[in-house]
Amino acid sequence: MTAIAVTIAGSDSGGGAGIQADIKTFSALGVYGASIITALTAQNTMGVQGIHDVPSAFVAQQIDSVFSDLEVRAVKIGMLSQVAVIEAVAEGLQRYSQTQVVLDPVMVAASGDRLLASRAVDALRHVLLPRALLVTPNLPEAAALLDEPQAGDEQAMCRQAERILALGPRAVLVKGGHGTGCESTDILMDAQGVRFFPAPRIETRNTHGTGCTLSSAIAAGLAKGLSLTEAVAAGKEFISAAIGASTQLHIGRGYGPVHHFHAHCS
Repeated sequence: MTAIAVTIAGSDSGGGAGIQADIKTFSALGVYGASIITALTAQNTMGVQGIHDVPSAFVAQQIDSVFSDLEVRAVKIGMLSQVAVIEAVAEGLQRYSQTQVVLDPVMVAASGDRLLASRAVDALRHVLLPRALLVTPNLPEAAALLDEPQAGDEQAMCRQAERILALGPRAVLVKGGHGTGCESTDILMDAQGVRFFPAPRIETRNTHGTGCTLSSAIAAGLAKGLSLTEAVAAGKEFISAAIGASTQLHIGRGYGPVHHFHAHCS
């Protein structure tokens, strides 16, 4: 049986993040990728110049088209900028009994541009988080979900992971890429306990799409039958290598993308 994963997210016209990064990641990891587009962005490595939201009814229609036909094994959710779209996605997950859901709570682009309407944060917390197997906030996103200051060390990251876990997802991966020090440590917390995933911190401007890529790599692992811990470990290895190889790419004048196909290029 072909492993199939679906990304529900926004389109990045520059190709480095969003739907485009997710499909590249699925393909690089040997998973067939389908997509449900929630928003169109006018975007490049310099920033986001515009956002055009897809009507929630059409998001629901895409969900019905994909899930009524394809044997979907995992779902990655990214940019959902409006309350009605969040509700349509939650209803679709319930309608098609999807439980292998990786939610990346995309709020701000690498350029600093805000991608999630303020009024939608509460809907994300209460409508979608309880339907997620895993939620993958970075440090600013974890703080925004909890309406508190950004964590400054691993102890604070663990405390925030515990509070996010109480909102309903079965597991939380708080990502340490926005932290400091020589290592970037991601912290996975679920009912079984806490696991740490450290990696050397790589100094580069090519960080566009890192969160999208990691969450879609985890979803790809789940689609291939890995356990959650195995999928997170494999995803962390993939994104670290993709960031490390990003210097081979020369794209744009701002925050360049990671190298999704590093394993396939000499």
